[in-house]
Amino acid sequence: MNKTTRCSLHRFLPAFALLASGLAMAPPAKAAQPHEHMHDGPTVLRAARMLDVDAGQIRENAVIVVENGLITAVNPPGTPAGAHEMDLGDVTLLPGLVDAHTHLAGQLGAGSFTDAVTRTELYGAFNAAKYGGITLRAGFTTVRDFGGDVTVELAEAVERGDVAAPRVIPSRHPLGITGGHCDVTGFAPGILEAGPERGVADGPWEVVEAVRYQIKHGAQVIKTCATAGVLSMEGPVGAQQYTEEELAAMVAEAARHGVKVAAHAHGSEGILAAVRAGVASIEHGSALTDEIMDLMIEKGVYLVPTTYLVDRIPLDDLPPLVRRKAEEVLPMARESVQKAISRGVPIAFGTDAGVFPHGENAGEFEVYVSMGMSEAEAVRTATVHAADLLGVSDRGRLADGLLADVIAVPGNPLNDISVLRDVRFVMLGGRVFKHVVGGRDMHSMRDAGP
Repeated sequence: MNKTTRCSLHRFLPAFALLASGLAMAPPAKAAQPHEHMHDGPTVLRAARMLDVDAGQIRENAVIVVENGLITAVNPPGTPAGAHEMDLGDVTLLPGLVDAHTHLAGQLGAGSFTDAVTRTELYGAFNAAKYGGITLRAGFTTVRDFGGDVTVELAEAVERGDVAAPRVIPSRHPLGITGGHCDVTGFAPGILEAGPERGVADGPWEVVEAVRYQIKHGAQVIKTCATAGVLSMEGPVGAQQYTEEELAAMVAEAARHGVKVAAHAHGSEGILAAVRAGVASIEHGSALTDEIMDLMIEKGVYLVPTTYLVDRIPLDDLPPLVRRKAEEVLPMARESVQKAISRGVPIAFGTDAGVFPHGENAGEFEVYVSMGMSEAEAVRTATVHAADLLGVSDRGRLADGLLADVIAVPGNPLNDISVLRDVRFVMLGGRVFKHVVGGRDMHSMRDAGP
């Protein structure tokens, strides 16, 4: 987590007994129902500008044609007769953004460290629906979420159109050693003990069993804790936990199912073992060395920095042990990210949202730019690079045949990256979820009723 802040809020929020239990999936109030504002036939979006993320250039007088949830034309010579026209005015269109490290099922606070034994699984379901909506309206139309069964079900609900939230690439339960960062620590023996079904596995064959079980029950990515972390009650924050042999078994089994592995890792030894084992991404990467960075570049392993939270983690809410770990590793982590940017390590956008308030995800861009990354490359981390990490080719740019996941911001993000905090328009799969005009969200006003 960024600075290590506990890659997995999963442990703080109970997994989830299927959104189908009624709660987050039942047709929420009208505000969460986009269907009323879909139009038969094509929709034409017009705006003053659009961003070509591959070229890193602004194109003037943008026109995008959308139909059946897809982009069917970009700046065509003509538009379909009878199409629904939406002139968004003086804004810049971008592809919907991707956050490759979120925890939609909760938000860190003073009660987080006991939620696992004081809350039911449905608490996480309500949270996922609420925070998913906040994240979508912030311009993030896809997330890779580490939230147990909660976001496995959320992913399916979004695809059905039942919940207003981003598309979700879920991990189900993260894999970790007994008593490690991905295990629930800090309680008496016998309380919340777990095994491979919930991701706690020791030795290569148990790890393989755990991978198979997560994939059987909906995991589209495997998340593991290669090292200790911050938001847990176990020992030194960067200590290696899984051996390279265990990590290699995990990566090989996941690959047999077409699934990638993301490794939470803070300390150098654990990061190096994970990269050697073949993981797709290092989450946080608080102690990168030249050897590690060279190997990441050689193997195309992404760093998912989660570095905005260094300034936003609520230190006063943390138990003394956890706060000491945070204060030790977070400054180191930010320094590590800056080195990675200067060295050209592949970077995919990820925030650890949930460790800080959901909806502030775009603050991560500003940190990258402050460290010397160009504005265009910063946007690419949350579009084409993040899509590549997630293994999806149907999003991340504005192009014919891709998903109609489109956002709009005022100004020019290549001149001022902070405008990505001010999202004025959000379309997901051709459905409009946000449209701000004159300071008012017209979509919400239409849904509000008399």
